[in-house]
Amino acid sequence: MVLAAGASTRFAAGAKQLATVDGTPLVAIAVQAAVSAGCFAEVIVVAGAVSLASVVPEGVRVIENPDWASGQASSLQAAIEAARSAGAGAVVVGLADQPGVTAEDWRLISQAETHLPIVVATYGGVRGNPVRLGSEIWDELPKEGDEGARVLLRRRSDLVTAVACRGDASDVDTLEDLDRWNSSTPSK
Repeated sequence: MVLAAGASTRFAAGAKQLATVDGTPLVAIAVQAAVSAGCFAEVIVVAGAVSLASVVPEGVRVIENPDWASGQASSLQAAIEAARSAGAGAVVVGLADQPGVTAEDWRLISQAETHLPIVVATYGGVRGNPVRLGSEIWDELPKEGDEGARVLLRRRSDLVTAVACRGDASDVDTLEDLDRWNSSTPSK
């Protein structure tokens, strides 16, 4: 699941999901990393503020979050509902504005061997995305607000396994962030 429904309020140049790094929209970079991991039955993008169907790779399903303006929790809930409908036992969730999260990062989180229901990527010891969420904790995820699984990670650290990843989980939140990505060569 790639969460990409927000309105990009801190991003001064319109829809952040469509802003480009090396000519490719941010959302397409994130989705392609998930697809390239090669370990998911389906890759789904949660959209809302802007249409994304024309920029995601073929074969990727886009679902709309009609409550996107209420915050990230509603997008996470839309993703969980899609997973429940598909009979999934877990989801791996990432964000559309992190072009340095690699296919290998997605694969490491997806395939981590643990009995715990939450697996979180770490980069240099700092927690980031993607995050694997087992179905046994889905009912504990926030239903409203602008935080997703982070709330549960803080509250239930006893359920979390951390996995070191090599990518870069830096967000693109501002034009300056985008300029940094476009002036460097992120690891992909």
